Amino acid sequence: MFQRWKESITPTDVVMWMIGGSLMLMVIWGSVATLAAGKYTGRHWIDFLIFGLAQGSIYALIATGYTMVYGVLKMINFAHGEVFMSGPFTAYFVADAMYRTDFLDTHPFIALAVVFIVAMAVSTMIAYFLEKIAYRPLRGAPRLIPLITAIGASFFLQYMFRGLYGSNFQAYPVFKIFEGSWMIFGIRILKFQVVVIVAAIVLMVALYSFIMLTRVGKAIRAVSEDKEASSLMGINVDAMVSTTFVIGGMAAGAAGVLYALMFKQVHFFMGFIPGIKAFTAAVLGGIGNIPGAMLGGIFLGLIESVGPSLFLDGLGIVAPYQLKDAIAFTMLVLVLIFRPTGIMGERLAVKKA
Repeated sequence: MFQRWKESITPTDVVMWMIGGSLMLMVIWGSVATLAAGKYTGRHWIDFLIFGLAQGSIYALIATGYTMVYGVLKMINFAHGEVFMSGPFTAYFVADAMYRTDFLDTHPFIALAVVFIVAMAVSTMIAYFLEKIAYRPLRGAPRLIPLITAIGASFFLQYMFRGLYGSNFQAYPVFKIFEGSWMIFGIRILKFQVVVIVAAIVLMVALYSFIMLTRVGKAIRAVSEDKEASSLMGINVDAMVSTTFVIGGMAAGAAGVLYALMFKQVHFFMGFIPGIKAFTAAVLGGIGNIPGAMLGGIFLGLIESVGPSLFLDGLGIVAPYQLKDAIAFTMLVLVLIFRPTGIMGERLAVKKA
């Protein structure tokens, strides 16, 4: 057994394991040094965890769109970040109009519902036409061609919305009802963080239940397993693919509103970094696995929030939070080295892969 293992190891494997081991050593060393210094109190770590959970919940919602499309079409929809951007950016103008007429303050829940509906409707429409116009004609093409198309569609949508709405950052109207904090189990949590976490959890549970329990969800899962067999069984494959994009668009639009509530601004480029992070989350969880994407998003959000202070502060790095993106992608590298299929991914048979 040892001889077979020795023969299967290549120089590339050795180098990759050395890189992974070095990164793990730095993480452990930095974490021990930070905790030993006692710079951060328990209150700080709780704040980091809550913020990471809220941020990770947003990543998880976006990541479901990536992982569902990959599960059905075996392609990465790199324009999904722009689907995420289109909804809240459009809904900003509705929210601003309600803010100027005081409707936002006098009827906050109705106003929030309107913002969600507008954002989800716009993102759903963009996702639907994206599949219909850009991806469906390339359904039988080699995988590289839809990937290049997705990148082109991403740039097209970015600059289309820049032309429509301008290149300035827009400050999202503040819902006064969500200002301040609540005491929950003796822990002070900002109201908007509670709203983001609870709303994201409800949406993820609803999405997962739809996929697992409804006839449409079962049809989508059947198409993801075998398109030809599904077609022979009477399933409309094109309709199920469009439905997949529609569901992903709705989740992305809702995530966009939660993002705007949390970070208080929108702009035409706002979907790029969260989109890449959500793709990273989908890979972390196991691309094509919906619970894995959700878990990967929350895990990534927590690592981004806690990691800079925990891993880097003890190494003497100035302003470690500026390296939160590096932390996120380093975690991706570690997962790809030690478990390429992701946290909840499964090793595919050669024929299926």
